[in-house]
Amino acid sequence: MSAIITGEAVVLELRPASFAARSLGAAIDVLVTIVLVIGAVWAFATIPFMIDAAAAKAIFLVLLVGILVGVPVAVETMTRGRSLGKLALGLRVVRDDGGSIRFRHALIRGLLGVFEIYMTLGSVAFLVSLFNEKSKRLGDMVAGTYAIRDRAPQPKPLQVFVVPALQPWAKLADIGRLPDSLARRISIFLRQGAQMSPESRLAMAASLAEEASPHVAPLPPAGTPPEVFLSALISERRDREFARLSLASVQAEKVRVRLAAHGVGGHSAAFSADPFSTPGDTRMGG
Repeated sequence: MSAIITGEAVVLELRPASFAARSLGAAIDVLVTIVLVIGAVWAFATIPFMIDAAAAKAIFLVLLVGILVGVPVAVETMTRGRSLGKLALGLRVVRDDGGSIRFRHALIRGLLGVFEIYMTLGSVAFLVSLFNEKSKRLGDMVAGTYAIRDRAPQPKPLQVFVVPALQPWAKLADIGRLPDSLARRISIFLRQGAQMSPESRLAMAASLAEEASPHVAPLPPAGTPPEVFLSALISERRDREFARLSLASVQAEKVRVRLAAHGVGGHSAAFSADPFSTPGDTRMGG
């Protein structure tokens, strides 16, 4: 998994496509291209043209280039990095910064694809992507792109709770702000801890609990298992953050209502007053 930090300091986790998935997607695209070329050759051979041989060769060459380069470039540009093979396997080509590709990226990939896929029978693309951690082929390296898994399985919601024995402690505990990296590692551990061996799970829980202890006062009762402490900590932290955000939302709504009411009243008073009258003037027109 590759992590990308955006300009807003948000960490994006993108799953690069595996070598096998990308190879299979490329094979589907190549197969479709070969079918299109065969169809074009058959149509060109059966349809009579009232032109000489040189012009016919030029037209066929333009048609061949359009199928090998124009079609893939147009498809990837319009679909923002998807092709038939990638769509079938849930893949998508993105820039190295995680953004959608543009025409320039698709054009570079398409032009180099003719060389590394068709002219070399895929050997160059195979060798380059085989020894690249993101399974990049030569066109990806030049264009600054790579393929990701666009249909990654959705993670299950994190199920954490405070056991009854720790509820009195959780209500009184002063929980400081946990570092984002620590909170994230604790959440990942609580989500994936069941897949670890018992020894590794216990050691990881103890390490995370020791790292989180300076941010909590008082500590839970002696003898509390580290994993139970971490679950209660994340659960209580989540509930308090939700309550804080809910209160802030209610207060913001009250302020908005007051401002809206004040604005309506001010406009009403302004429109009801006679701009040409003076204070104390009670004369009626006409």
